[in-house]
Amino acid sequence: MSNPIELEIVDLSHDGRGVGRIDGKAVFVSGALAGERVRAQMKQRKRSFDQAELLEVLRASPERVEPGCPHFGRCGGCALQHLAPAAQIAAKQRVLLENLERIGQLRPQRVLPPLTASIWGYRRKARLGVKYVRAKERVLVGFREMADPRFIADIDSCAVLVPQVGERLGDLARLIEGLSARERIAQIEVAAGDDSTALVFRNLDPLSASDQAALVAFGKLHGLGIVLQPGGVDSLQVLWPESLALRFAIPAADVSLDFRPLDFVQINAELNQQMIAQALALLDPKPTDRVLDLFCGLGNFTLPLARRARQVVGVEGDPGLVQRARENASRNGIENAHFFAADLAKPLAAESWMAEQFDLILLDPPRTGADAVIAQLPTRGVRRIVYVSCHPGSLARDAALLVRDHGFTLVAAGAMDMFPHTAHVESIAVFERVS
Repeated sequence: MSNPIELEIVDLSHDGRGVGRIDGKAVFVSGALAGERVRAQMKQRKRSFDQAELLEVLRASPERVEPGCPHFGRCGGCALQHLAPAAQIAAKQRVLLENLERIGQLRPQRVLPPLTASIWGYRRKARLGVKYVRAKERVLVGFREMADPRFIADIDSCAVLVPQVGERLGDLARLIEGLSARERIAQIEVAAGDDSTALVFRNLDPLSASDQAALVAFGKLHGLGIVLQPGGVDSLQVLWPESLALRFAIPAADVSLDFRPLDFVQINAELNQQMIAQALALLDPKPTDRVLDLFCGLGNFTLPLARRARQVVGVEGDPGLVQRARENASRNGIENAHFFAADLAKPLAAESWMAEQFDLILLDPPRTGADAVIAQLPTRGVRRIVYVSCHPGSLARDAALLVRDHGFTLVAAGAMDMFPHTAHVESIAVFERVS
C-alpha cells in the first residue's frame, strides 16, 4: 500500500466526492469537501483519474457539519450529510449552471432561487436491499454500502426515509430473519402516500401461510400495508389491508392522485408541492390555452394545469400510468384533461395529438432526457415551454436543441432539492419563443 497523500480539495464531483489534483491528475476523495486540505489513502489508480479514501481533514471547510445520521459514511443512501444544507443546494445550483454552459453553451437570462423543503424524513419512495448473511445468521435491510455497492449496509434506521419505515429497518430485518423464506426475499419497495404506507416484498418463491401471517401481523402492528411481488410489476398481491389505497393531495389545485405501490411518484412530497406551484407559475397558463404535458405519469402536473387551462393533453409511455391518470382525472371531476399512451423515444408522426396545436408545453422526462421527442415537437404556435429535469446534463443538451432548432430562448433556470443529502440534481427551466 502506498503512503498517504496530502492535497487541496478544489471542487465537488457529480457524485459528491471531493476533487483534488496531484501533478495535474484528478483525485476523487470520498468524504472531502471543496476548500479543505486532507490526508487520504490512494485506493485505485486509473488512466485519467485516481480514487482515494479520506483519512483526516487537516483544514476543514466552514461548510462542514456533523452528519445527522449515525450510518453516514457507511450507508450509500446519502453522499452529502457532512455538507451544510444551504451549501448542498448551492453546489447543485452551480452544477446546473455549469452543465448549461459547458454542454448547452447557454446561460439563462435569470437564475431562479432554489427550491428547498424538509431535509429529514422526506423520502416516500425507496428500494431497500435485503440479504440474509449466513455466517452471521442475520438479515440486513437497507441501502448499498458507500465503499462497496455489492454489499448492503448494516444499518438499523434511515433518517431520510419517511419515519414510519426509516425508524423500523431493524424491526424489518428481525421480521425477515424469522421467516422460513428469509433467503428468498430480495428487496423491499417503500411507497408512502399522505395517509398510508406500503411495503412491497419481492419474494422469489411462494411464501408459506405462516410467513404470510407474520408479514400481516407486522403490518397490523405498525400500520403498514403489506404487498407481495412474486414476479413482474403486474404480479402484486396485497396481503393487508384488503382495501390498501395510496394517495397524495395537491391542495393548491384541489386535486388528489391515487397511485399503486410500484408507480412512479416524485420522491419528496413537500418539494413536489413547491415544484408544481413553480411550474404552473412559470408556464402561466391562461383559461384559453391548450397545454401539452409530455411524460405526464399519473397526472402530477396535468391535473393542476387542467384547473387553469382550457384543455391539457397528457402523454406517457407506461399504459398503466395513463390508465391511472384517466382515473385520477375522473375522480377529481376534471373533464378537460385527455391522456394518451405513446413511447416518446420513437417516431410520433402517427399520433393524433401530434397534429394538434398547443400554446404551452411541459416536459418532465426521465434521466435520459427528451431529445427524441424534442426533434418532433409540434412547436408551431407554442409560446412557452417548462422543462422539469432530473439530470442536468440531459437538460443542457435538450436546452440547446430548443434554442438552436426551435427558436426558443432560455429565460430562467434553477435547482430544486428533491433529494437532500444526495448529489442528485433536480432542476427546472423555462423557454420562451423569440419574438
